Amino acid sequence: MGHLITLATCSLNQWALDFQGNYERIIQSIAIAKERGATLRVGPELEIPGYGCYDHFLEGDTILHSWEVLAKILDSDDTMGIICDIGMPVVHKNVIYNCRVIVHDKQVLLIRPKMWLANDGNYREMRYFTPWMKYQQWEDHFLPRIIQSVTKQVKVPFGDCIISTVDTCIGVELCEELFTPASPHILMGLDGVEIFTNSSGSHHELRKLYTRVELVKEATLKLGGVYLYANQKGCDGDRLYYDGCAMIAMNGHIVAQGSQFSLDDVEVVTATIDIEDVRSHRTSRSRGLQAARSQAFHRIEVPFALSSGKFGDTDGAIALGIQAKLAGARFHTPEEEIALGPACWLWDYLRRSRTQGYFVPLSGGIDSCATAVIVYSMCRLVAEAARKGDKQVILDARRMVGEPEDSVYTPLDPHEFCNKIFHTCYMGTENSSAETRKRAKDLSAAIGCYHTDLNMDTLVTSVRDLFAFVTGMRPQFRAHGGSGAENLALQNIQARLRMLLAYLFAQLLPWVRGRQGALLVLGSANVDESLRGYFTKYDCSAADINPIGGISKTDLKKFIAYARDAFELPILNDFLTAVPTAELEPISETYVQADEADMGMTYDELSVFGRFRKVEKCGPYGMFTKLVHEWGSFLSPVQIAEKVKHFFFEYARNRHKMTTLTPAYHAESYSPDDNRFDLRPFLYPSRFPWQFKKIDEVAAVLPDRSNSAADKTKTD
Repeated sequence: MGHLITLATCSLNQWALDFQGNYERIIQSIAIAKERGATLRVGPELEIPGYGCYDHFLEGDTILHSWEVLAKILDSDDTMGIICDIGMPVVHKNVIYNCRVIVHDKQVLLIRPKMWLANDGNYREMRYFTPWMKYQQWEDHFLPRIIQSVTKQVKVPFGDCIISTVDTCIGVELCEELFTPASPHILMGLDGVEIFTNSSGSHHELRKLYTRVELVKEATLKLGGVYLYANQKGCDGDRLYYDGCAMIAMNGHIVAQGSQFSLDDVEVVTATIDIEDVRSHRTSRSRGLQAARSQAFHRIEVPFALSSGKFGDTDGAIALGIQAKLAGARFHTPEEEIALGPACWLWDYLRRSRTQGYFVPLSGGIDSCATAVIVYSMCRLVAEAARKGDKQVILDARRMVGEPEDSVYTPLDPHEFCNKIFHTCYMGTENSSAETRKRAKDLSAAIGCYHTDLNMDTLVTSVRDLFAFVTGMRPQFRAHGGSGAENLALQNIQARLRMLLAYLFAQLLPWVRGRQGALLVLGSANVDESLRGYFTKYDCSAADINPIGGISKTDLKKFIAYARDAFELPILNDFLTAVPTAELEPISETYVQADEADMGMTYDELSVFGRFRKVEKCGPYGMFTKLVHEWGSFLSPVQIAEKVKHFFFEYARNRHKMTTLTPAYHAESYSPDDNRFDLRPFLYPSRFPWQFKKIDEVAAVLPDRSNSAADKTKTD
């Protein structure tokens, strides 16, 4: 038992370009690690400047300030007695690299550049950085004078090297490198590396954590070893929420795991392991044969031991036994992820924008309901953190509600806090129903928010009268004999006026309540409606941010069902049973507007179309061929062809709406966000003549194997 080592990894809520705040959180994490007896601390990717700097990485200032922060860390005693793995950009020979800087006892041991960059989906690392292409090679890097003056070093190794301590060997792997087929940890492990560090900037996506955990476990299952995974957490300035979940794995088992969603700015995860367990795991002959022929990495020797080297001398720490190894990783359900992830994102956005709260137009439908319930979930998290004495959360809450600096106000009741920072409004017209108005009122009462109710028919009539006065033509709804163009224009008047009213109320409601500042307007268009283009451009979808814009209608319904029970909100059952409707057309005895009828497809079908289009990378013909196999048992090839063509026509002609889409929390792999995730044209040949012709030709000759065809044959 003379080989016990306490290791620390962490999740930090870093913020792009917040060098002072990022420095303080790094120092706090190192201090916590040392208090727990750790001799190795790993932090998130690019933790000094923040991961989401984007084009700011190309600025000399970002590089300069990163070195200044590192110099401040090295100039203190924080790195004494501990090896720290810290992330920042480094310019080497006029090339910008995404690097880990390994430091110990006020010295820089190694600068390890990232070799495989994340460059798809939400990531564009090759826009700013260049990958290190000289595998298992290194060069001298001449340190800037600000570091030389502190460490008295002129140059340090830069490249693909490993750290050799007195008692073990440490190798570095960065984020995307774990996800590649030939991950660096394989060759490092064969060359004797026993402890692997991985610093990530990995964002939350529904159902994604399982993949990450399995990759971390697999990295040490066959190879043996200890794997320390660190991750960014929180909203660092854009659509992504980095979901933390720092963890430590050993020999294929998760032995320590942090929270995935939390309001804590600094979370340190530690574990005490016996390094001899790694060595015993590596005794297989096949592993030995492969290791014997592996190429050697350059080793940087450090006269420092991670273990105490004395039997029983572990500062009270207990080595993790088999029970901890078999405990397994913890996962939230998708419904819990929706309740927690966007809520944490909204909290970060609210406190960092230094605004006074949120405003959302409540329609009485399930989408705006979901937005409101997520804000209520945020208030629940704030109250929970306040009850635990989280000083930062309490200070942020006091500032938001306008309390003086010497106030003792503490947001212990989520309903009370919700009333102070969350404002809703039902904006009715003659086309609105009493049912939706009541649902909006009842929901606002259940969660405690500040609610207003209005009718805006006078505004709608004024705009309609103005048009008639100017043109001499008075548009009518279809129900009153009007054309399709008239009907659509009259719906859009209502929708766009609601956007104007939303911003008016968001700016002035704090003033009405005797407070300073303004509110942020929240959107409530889901990912399926955005994909289909089923919303009015510059209506209430045009908000400041949207917590549900990356979530499917199907998942939102499941979330509302979950929140009904978990948050004790029985009113949510009324939203689940209501038919989704825009309520923009007159209601009659024979007609009530319904979303799915308007769209010409169901929300479930939209989710399928979205996944094939984005995740499976299908064009119209490719999607048709796949759906013939998936839907062929209940739809004929011709019916499937019509559905695919209708989807692509509507998607293409509405794609321009994505260019002005409200920034939304990214939660779904088929998000149509045009900003950086789903890069497509916004002017399409929307009738796709070549593609649709091929679909029709194939559909015409394929046999009909659907149930309806079989039933027809039996009848005949």
